Amino acid sequence: MIVTALVVAKAPVPGLAKTRLAATIGDDAAAELAAASLLDTLDAVAAADVDHRVVAITGNLADAARAEELTRALASFTVIAQRGDGLGERLANAHADAATAGAVLQIGMDTPQVTAQLLSEAAAQLGSSDVLGSAEDGGWWALGLRNPAMARALLDVPMSAPSTGLDTHAALTAAGASLTMLTELRDVDFEDDLLAVSPACASVSRFRIAVERMRSKPDFGSVT
Repeated sequence: MIVTALVVAKAPVPGLAKTRLAATIGDDAAAELAAASLLDTLDAVAAADVDHRVVAITGNLADAARAEELTRALASFTVIAQRGDGLGERLANAHADAATAGAVLQIGMDTPQVTAQLLSEAAAQLGSSDVLGSAEDGGWWALGLRNPAMARALLDVPMSAPSTGLDTHAALTAAGASLTMLTELRDVDFEDDLLAVSPACASVSRFRIAVERMRSKPDFGSVT
């Protein structure tokens, strides 16, 4: 089975990226962490055992935190623009646009603890079934479909809701997907997530280093 890894990302522009996190730590700090998380994710995808690597992005990368570093990292990926109105439509279109042949394994940019090994194992599983990785908040962090056209089932799924994961599973199953569940991970959406996720990252993780550096500042959000 040929597998395309698809990263769905938003340019980490201060004031636009990670707004729920920014509400307590500030726009610049939230954008910096979003950029670090995306860079870690790109590293994992680059090292994973997949056939093609695509990033579907929205927003102006030139205005993003760590723009030059992100531009260098993205040079080894096929970069496409997201299209569509709601998140479900943009995800379905990204699967369609990324697909060349075979399966698509999609992840976001909110799980910097993801590893190349975890992604490689998910890609290998696509040889026999579709895959879905649940997130602790009720959403999901990964979706792999042997037939990327099945992502159209996401159009009717309420996104960013506590039931998104269950609703996604139900919609895809109804569409004919045979889902194997992956390891559950925790997304980074709020300040409390920083202390839970960063220790799960490698010692050289940009996200982990950025969190540790920010936590050392006495005026950093409410992190203690």
